Amino acid sequence: MSWIRSMVADSINDSVSSKRVVTIFAFALCSLGFVCDLFWDLKVGENIYEGMMYIVIAGLGFTASEKFTKKENEK
Repeated sequence: MSWIRSMVADSINDSVSSKRVVTIFAFALCSLGFVCDLFWDLKVGENIYEGMMYIVIAGLGFTASEKFTKKENEK
């Protein structure tokens, strides 16, 4: 269970990052939509799927940019 907390933890002060939670949730919904379309022929609207995909891409970009910023205790 600690690996889930470490996956959503902020790199600055180890608190839960809302960006990471939203990104993981959006990724799970995109994956669910893909699997439903693939196996059960349930169609997800193209605009809805692309919107969720853009949220995932932006969330990953913001999360990756946190690695290149200075931490507060390094100043």
